[in-house]
Amino acid sequence: MRTTLIALCLAFSLAEQGAPDARPMTVSAAISLTDVLTAIAKEYANAGRGAVRFNFGASNILARQIVQGAPVDLFISADDAQMDVVARDGLLKDGTRIALLGNQLAVVVPSDRPRTFSSIAQIADPAFRRIAIGDPAAVPAGVYAKQYLEKEGLWTAVQARIVPTGSVRAALAAVESGAADAAIVYRTDARVALRATVALVVPVERGPRIVYPAAIMRTSKNGEEAARFLGFLRGAVAARIFERFGFTVQAR
Repeated sequence: MRTTLIALCLAFSLAEQGAPDARPMTVSAAISLTDVLTAIAKEYANAGRGAVRFNFGASNILARQIVQGAPVDLFISADDAQMDVVARDGLLKDGTRIALLGNQLAVVVPSDRPRTFSSIAQIADPAFRRIAIGDPAAVPAGVYAKQYLEKEGLWTAVQARIVPTGSVRAALAAVESGAADAAIVYRTDARVALRATVALVVPVERGPRIVYPAAIMRTSKNGEEAARFLGFLRGAVAARIFERFGFTVQAR
């Protein structure tokens, strides 16, 4: 019995020592990064760097979760505004915020009704009765889409036909399901669509400046691991994967 007790105590001690390493780092990231970050995490794990747990969602929801105390180590937002929400609460670790990636907007339509735009003005065509975008009051992709349509003088013409969604992937899904006649999403989302085709890619010089900032949380319990993963995201291996998925690398 004494031998068994010693063995149990030793096992408990080893488990306690290994506990920090056993809990994977948590990354809250914009839902438009789902596919690319999943691919990068596989490379990270294959290199023996450890496991990464992701929490993907609309950036405004992720920011609110962090402010409300969600245990997050690294946050990657689809815009600066949502990172600023977290920053205003003093939750960013000093000196870790960077501009990680860039992106572009694209107009997509259902694959069974393909169409190519020569100009974004064609989205005002009455044939597009429902135009899905992320909620322009909160979702970064929707904010970018509204800014772009306003700049092109089209927002007033299409506003009544806008279908706001909870995330950019929900806007894409609306087109793929046939619930919307068109959607304005990220170019990278359009690339992974199964039942939607690209009608127009917004040129960088005409569209809004789309930036994905990243930062380590001051409250992180895995700060060193978060720093290693962020460093990996800024490295050559990750850069090749980001570019393969259509993102523009901002920070190296």
